[in-house]
Amino acid sequence: METVKILLCLILIIIVHGTIGWFTNQPQDAGADVPAGKLMSLSFASSREGFKTPLPEHIDEDLGLLADKTHTVRTYSILGSEPTADIARKYKVNMIQGGWLGPDHSNNKKEIEALIKSVNAHPDVVKRIIVGNEVLLRRDMDVNSLIGYIRQVKQAVKQPVSYADVWSIYMKYPQLINEVDFITIHILPYWEDEPVPIEHATEHIEKIVQQIKENALSMGQNKPILIGESGWPSIGRQRGRSVPSVVNEAKFIRSLLQAANRHHFDYNIIEAFNQPWKSNYEGVAGANWGLLSADHKPVFPLTGPVCENPAWPLHFASATSLWLLIAAVYYKKLQSVSLPRLLVFLALTQVLSVCLITLADFLWYTSYSHWQRAYTLSMVAANAALGGLLTQRFYDVLADNPDGQKLAARLRSGYLIFILLALYKTYSLAFNGRYLSFAVEQFAIPAIGVCGLIVCLWIRQRRLGYQSLQFDSLSGGNLSTRRDRILVYLTSISVIALVLGETKAFMDGHDFILAHPGFYEGLPFALDLTLQNQQLLTWLLCLSILSIPFWTNDADKAQP
Repeated sequence: METVKILLCLILIIIVHGTIGWFTNQPQDAGADVPAGKLMSLSFASSREGFKTPLPEHIDEDLGLLADKTHTVRTYSILGSEPTADIARKYKVNMIQGGWLGPDHSNNKKEIEALIKSVNAHPDVVKRIIVGNEVLLRRDMDVNSLIGYIRQVKQAVKQPVSYADVWSIYMKYPQLINEVDFITIHILPYWEDEPVPIEHATEHIEKIVQQIKENALSMGQNKPILIGESGWPSIGRQRGRSVPSVVNEAKFIRSLLQAANRHHFDYNIIEAFNQPWKSNYEGVAGANWGLLSADHKPVFPLTGPVCENPAWPLHFASATSLWLLIAAVYYKKLQSVSLPRLLVFLALTQVLSVCLITLADFLWYTSYSHWQRAYTLSMVAANAALGGLLTQRFYDVLADNPDGQKLAARLRSGYLIFILLALYKTYSLAFNGRYLSFAVEQFAIPAIGVCGLIVCLWIRQRRLGYQSLQFDSLSGGNLSTRRDRILVYLTSISVIALVLGETKAFMDGHDFILAHPGFYEGLPFALDLTLQNQQLLTWLLCLSILSIPFWTNDADKAQP
């Protein structure tokens, strides 16, 4: 009879889990299908882990894959990728050849010389040239030096020459419009100083192109405009109301192409492949703008509905297998537990299993170097260890077992480590968080563990007072110290610091200041962008839950 009870509980939870997984991963409407035919242009950079510069066979493989997807590829540098034009000719792919400029004049000289040589050697392949990419945005040189390089290339080649930067740079330095043969602007709604939600991203692009066009006409210049970069990240930190996701990337690309057809925009999509190396400079979001993943698989389809996580059945199977293993370990012990308590135990351990599998999958997918993978393994191991301790504590509370000081001490040590790490991440986000992700997945098990312990104690005690929320009660130990209050103070300060830091980051943006001059005028808009960030709010909730057990109204009785 007890076996039947356990089996029925297992089946019930599997059905509920499977239903939730199926429902939350239904294919979503991502807008109209992409019109038939090739794309105009894709940003292209061939890269492989372990190779500082791509080998010719890497470039050949990648261009061969793109040949039936795009008419043109835009490159950003010539040195280190010299064979690209010859290989592009082989696959009948045109090029917008870029020359990379930086603060080092000697390197720039070599780049420009190689650029001119390659362009003149491949006039049938290289149709346009871009001298420098976001040089002024990075403040690598002044505008007059940049103009000197542009003029040098224009005098040496026959193809049209331009300079590429975010659209606001052309507004800040209108003299560039006089120098280039065509105006190349980057419009990235996600990265705007005032981030644009996916629902208004295409409208924003249309508005910016019109604004640049009118500005050029006011100067007597009616030059072609190339949207040199536009795209959307498939994963990464949320900015304001701009949410990275696979579905949102698909929506953006499809809507952009529809707008391009309506208005006859000349565009280049960033980018062909995900670029893992960018994670060192632009975080997880920066590495995931590709139509194809780093291992050359489509991130999303250009036609039909789009699923955010098509691999969810595999994740479901993995989490269920781990959970059934836990249930098997506790099988004999669970036979004496009442039905309601049995359901609570199995439900909590199932949630912990889902969190662990989700964490492992997410962190591994977003790890692009040896040290990042080492961190991933460490975090998965730490979460697994804490999950094991929580599982034992759940059972002890629900089975009315005596509290164990050894288990309590281990739980306390585990939580102290996680809280200190959470504080470090929060303060990092507060003071320099533009490219840092909110690490909710890494702290889901500790946060859910606190909630699970509270539920278990409530079931056992049939009441829940303030004292029951203290860590000693939750862990079953008597180890609190007065120093625990320091964690609470640091957590409270970090919450405030993160909100203020995120708000200040918006208010410091050049374009944001132009749109909302004055501190008191800009503050409400910046604060609204901050509080619209669901990832940030979820992180603050996670942090608050972790701090709950360390709030105590009985500090005088605590150990020194």
